[in-house]
Amino acid sequence: MMAAAKTDSLIERAEFAIETDALTKAFGDLLAVDHLNCRVPYGQIFGLLGPNGAGKSTTIKMLTTLLDPTSGSAKVAGFDIVAAPARVRSSIGYVPQMLSADGALTGEENLMLSAKLYAIPRAERQPRIADALEFMGLTEFGRRLVKTYSGGMIRRLELAQAMLHRPMVLFLDEPTIGLDPVARHTVWDRLRELRQNYGITILITTHDMDEADELCDELALMHRGQIAALGQPAELKAGLGPAATLDDVFARFSGGSIQEGGSYRDIRQTRTTASRLG
Repeated sequence: MMAAAKTDSLIERAEFAIETDALTKAFGDLLAVDHLNCRVPYGQIFGLLGPNGAGKSTTIKMLTTLLDPTSGSAKVAGFDIVAAPARVRSSIGYVPQMLSADGALTGEENLMLSAKLYAIPRAERQPRIADALEFMGLTEFGRRLVKTYSGGMIRRLELAQAMLHRPMVLFLDEPTIGLDPVARHTVWDRLRELRQNYGITILITTHDMDEADELCDELALMHRGQIAALGQPAELKAGLGPAATLDDVFARFSGGSIQEGGSYRDIRQTRTTASRLG
């Protein structure tokens, strides 16, 4: 897979891959995201943590132009999410928590569909698809139906779909939910390679503290729509004591107790994803 496209002019005018300034989203009287200020440098794997209802999903939906902010602003890959949404969308990849690959199609067919949706020139489609399958370790499975894939293979295919147009920023919502330990570590390895080899900036949401600790360069823990803690995993743990874990950090900054949040729909979707990936 070739490196993500980064023009000199874009790098000159954008210091950060993701930058928010008092980004706010209200739904009636509910303030889902409350004047969020965040900076994510290029080439970083950035983790967005928090209990259900903290504002993580709403934040990602705004950053990926799926929701307009109520107030404030944000730039992704140097482009304003409101003033230039098309430029933002062409510069990002997004892998949602729910399955985005079609099980009735082969891996190659899924990638070809993505190539057409991203308007990749016809002459470049097959080489890019072959390149993406090779990078994700799926070459020998490209002509098999996705419904025969394991959970880890499906996640790697979805990463290949999201990377096919060579985005600068990749958004991942619970990238390893429902995967066994071997598959989870395989996905982690691919994400590290994307960052190291191609300079991709990656923002992930996760409830897996081991994943956040192992994978992320920096973490932001959200609580009630605001960032309650920000820093490198080691720094956040050290701030609570020499024996502290990220579980301790999470409990400390998410209200001090286990959250029972999440609607029936949220739980159903999560369990469906876990079942299908498993």
